[in-house]
Amino acid sequence: MGAHVSVDTTARLGTPGQERAAADESGERPATDLVVVTGVSGGGRSTVARALENVGYYVVDNLPQALLVQLAELAAKAGGAARHTAMVLDVRSRVFSTDLAGAIRDLREKGFSPRVVFVDADDEVLIRRFESVRRSHPLQGDGRLSDGIAAERALLAEAREQADVLIDTSHLNVNQLRARVEELFASPEALRLRVTVLSFGFKYGLPPDADFVLDARFLPNPYWVPELREHTGREEAVSRYVLGQRGANTFVETYARLVTATAPGFEREGKRYLTVAVGCTGGKHRSVAISEELARRLRELRVVAHAQHRDLGRE
Repeated sequence: MGAHVSVDTTARLGTPGQERAAADESGERPATDLVVVTGVSGGGRSTVARALENVGYYVVDNLPQALLVQLAELAAKAGGAARHTAMVLDVRSRVFSTDLAGAIRDLREKGFSPRVVFVDADDEVLIRRFESVRRSHPLQGDGRLSDGIAAERALLAEAREQADVLIDTSHLNVNQLRARVEELFASPEALRLRVTVLSFGFKYGLPPDADFVLDARFLPNPYWVPELREHTGREEAVSRYVLGQRGANTFVETYARLVTATAPGFEREGKRYLTVAVGCTGGKHRSVAISEELARRLRELRVVAHAQHRDLGRE
């Protein structure tokens, strides 16, 4: 709620690896990383949910509390992507039960080790957020906003005490909240920028998802070399021809430096995927060879990168 949504975490928070090790020693269920997200309405739960999704969690929103154990069981059985599951509980999910603290205790008694995230904010901040979007509080009924907020705080008091992570969003904007959640829950690998170097043919149109567009048409076209015409930029003969042209290596090196220089900034801003589009006339020779070489140079510079070829085989 609102564009502006500080952070206090309790000492109980551990890393997923630490939790898994503790589970192995205690005989609890293996390798299921569960996060329960709750808190006051308007506190920023949806932002927390999106941030968890960004770092690889399978997120279930508006889950009835009575289904916490069942979903945890399903996640444990499914494995794979469901091994990291986040369950978001809000005032709507309390239609079925108001005993959130009891539901979390049940989860732990079943052998799971959920980390509970409680999102909170000052009353005056919550009131401003609700007023800015002209919405009533889900629990205010015929009363005032402050009445709804007070009623919800009473329902959530025990759950707040049980929380492993308490995030006060009173003075955080959306980006700061996202970054804080990622800092707490993401593996280093999940936070790294992934670069797709995409070759394409200008005659088929620009890729709509391109962040950078590079034009390789300044290089001689292998199409006009009879022995290369039927081959592609993925083949050594064509690649050697293209990269051997004057300016080709400088072109690749310049853009490799550009991507590596901007990657840390993109990561700080929460961008996880970057598309560098390299075009030539038909997307068969020059752009393909340059894309393969640029992706290789980026990997040498410790950037996660791979090449794709949109129009290869289209001619």
